[in-house]
Amino acid sequence: MMALASPTTSNYPLLPALRSNPSSNNLPFLSFRPTNSPPSPNIRARGDVSPAVSFNPSGSFDLSLTGDDEEAPQVAPPLPPTEGRFEIFINNDVIRRLDLSPIQALAANKCRTTGDSPPEPKELLEHTVGFTINYEREDPYDTREVSEIPDIRLWFVRLDACYPWFPVVLDWRAGELARYAAMLVPHQISMRLGIVFNPEALELFVMKKSFIVYSWLKQQNIPKPKLKTCDMARMLGFGLGDELFDLIDRHPLRPS
Repeated sequence: MMALASPTTSNYPLLPALRSNPSSNNLPFLSFRPTNSPPSPNIRARGDVSPAVSFNPSGSFDLSLTGDDEEAPQVAPPLPPTEGRFEIFINNDVIRRLDLSPIQALAANKCRTTGDSPPEPKELLEHTVGFTINYEREDPYDTREVSEIPDIRLWFVRLDACYPWFPVVLDWRAGELARYAAMLVPHQISMRLGIVFNPEALELFVMKKSFIVYSWLKQQNIPKPKLKTCDMARMLGFGLGDELFDLIDRHPLRPS
């Protein structure tokens, strides 16, 4: 059977079922470790968890599954935000109203477009995009991470429904892609492991985004759409085979 997508080659394949160690099938989740350790063993620091993603300019991305194994290489924390990236600011009011006007504002003010047009694709890809989430909790003792708060996740669900190609323009090296995935993919927050994704759900997310992003990049006449799509999938631990793109190109669909 032809493999269209597979875990990237490393000591820690993405899916437990694909590990060489048969006993590892009992491990149900893929983990991204948070950058900062909690100040207390019982209470997590409030705020966002930045998944630790190490970036190699040669195109090799290493994702740590455990990060707590002394024998496993330490994964570098996310790099600082890319200089000059477009920043999207959202707060309680924007989130509760499911208001996507910050996206339109970004288009009008930063990308030199007018009206309610979506952001200019080539400029977003060049500069990348990040989020600043200013969410005030009603309960001062609420220790949930932002990806655990239903209102915030619902805002990202609407964003993703309106702009399904958005993950490709995010600031990947600063951890924005992993955080975006956490808003949409079932996961748990572990004191020891950080953000822990359900592997099957993550696999479906990556495959769906690969279909969308590759077609969108081609529609926008972006150079090397296959390479860009593969890089995005690799950031989340997947390698995409050429067979997948051959099938897409062989059976193209008109934009709906």
